[in-house]
Amino acid sequence: MSNPRLLLVDDDARLTAMIGDYLRKGGYEVDCAGSLAAGRERLKTGGYDALLLDLMLPDGDGLDLTRELRADPRTRRLPLLMLTARGEPMDRIVGLEIGADDYLGKPFEPRELLARIKALLRRAAPDPTNDEVLVFGRLEVDLGARQARLDGKACDLTSHQFELLTVLAKSPGRVLSRDQIMDALKGHPLEAFDRSIDVHISRIRALIEDDPKAPKRVLTVRGAGYVFARKQDE
Repeated sequence: MSNPRLLLVDDDARLTAMIGDYLRKGGYEVDCAGSLAAGRERLKTGGYDALLLDLMLPDGDGLDLTRELRADPRTRRLPLLMLTARGEPMDRIVGLEIGADDYLGKPFEPRELLARIKALLRRAAPDPTNDEVLVFGRLEVDLGARQARLDGKACDLTSHQFELLTVLAKSPGRVLSRDQIMDALKGHPLEAFDRSIDVHISRIRALIEDDPKAPKRVLTVRGAGYVFARKQDE
């Protein structure tokens, strides 16, 4: 089995050299790019298992590349970890909203980065031992394939969003608080600030609730949390 292949896009040459060496010692193959343009060229070759992407680059913003990747069927499900010195919550929220799977602020400990990469790859890997499919009318949540489908068509959820949907779908009719949701997502290093869950829930709703006249599938219970609603005919 080949080692996981990572692409690190960051214009800090000293940091990329240090992180690249650290991750290679950890058993990963690492390619580095110092700009969006170089990152795009690397991605054209394909074959990457995850992308580590800085937000502030000399030729643009990493958020722009994230939007491009999530709009392209070939890279829509590529695990993506944002690395940035920006500390504002809104930057994190925007990154998560447009499709990042996780977010790590600079400076960071290499060991924390390694732990997050491992978790990212673990979440993205299909589970051939689990063939359970949760069915709710038009919606299917395929746990083995790690895929949600509406009328048989795959929903473009990130790995973290699929995990969040699974937590809710496994407890239909039960109100889950944000703390209960994060507890159920143990081992997921995504920072547990409340707005991140709100952002992911909004994205999930947009993909699994395509009929504005139909009853909502994921409901917000003010002051309590969220509930995955069964419909009367299910």
